[in-house]
Amino acid sequence: MNIFVRLSAIVAMAITISACSEQEAKIEIPQPVALSEESVGHYCNMTILEHTGPKAQIHLVNNPHPIWFSQVRDGIAFLRSPEENYETVAVYVNDMGKAEDWDFPGDDTWIDVQKAWFVIGSAKTGGMGTPEAIPFGDEQTASAFATENGGVVVRLAEIPDAYVLGPVGFDQKQEVSMTGASQ
Repeated sequence: MNIFVRLSAIVAMAITISACSEQEAKIEIPQPVALSEESVGHYCNMTILEHTGPKAQIHLVNNPHPIWFSQVRDGIAFLRSPEENYETVAVYVNDMGKAEDWDFPGDDTWIDVQKAWFVIGSAKTGGMGTPEAIPFGDEQTASAFATENGGVVVRLAEIPDAYVLGPVGFDQKQEVSMTGASQ
């Protein structure tokens, strides 16, 4: 009898673990969503279409609509902020190497943030007029942009926290230090 109880408990645990694994596996990765008049910035509460430059959209678990950012830098700040502890499913940014127009990058330029190369510390500013982490789909295009506009080419994990979380005013240029400190 004791063996029967133990086996039943093991089978019940296996079924529970299996059900949890199946539930996790059912999370579908959403495709990028096209910008519209209803696309409002998470932090600025302004229509995203009113801002120039690259944007970010973050898809959260159990939320059918992405949250929008008028600057990629703000989207990265959201991902790194301890108070923003949501579980993300997908994060997309505009590939500015494919964008035909800096002001309006287009709906066919979205790429996975993990695949992007970023130029930080360039002379180009983002949609809110502040320093931007400018995404590109390949390293060569990012390097060419950095040569022309200044800045450093990095991957997402190499962007210093201070670059996206640190304060910066509209009238000040943010210098890039790879040690993580804004200067």
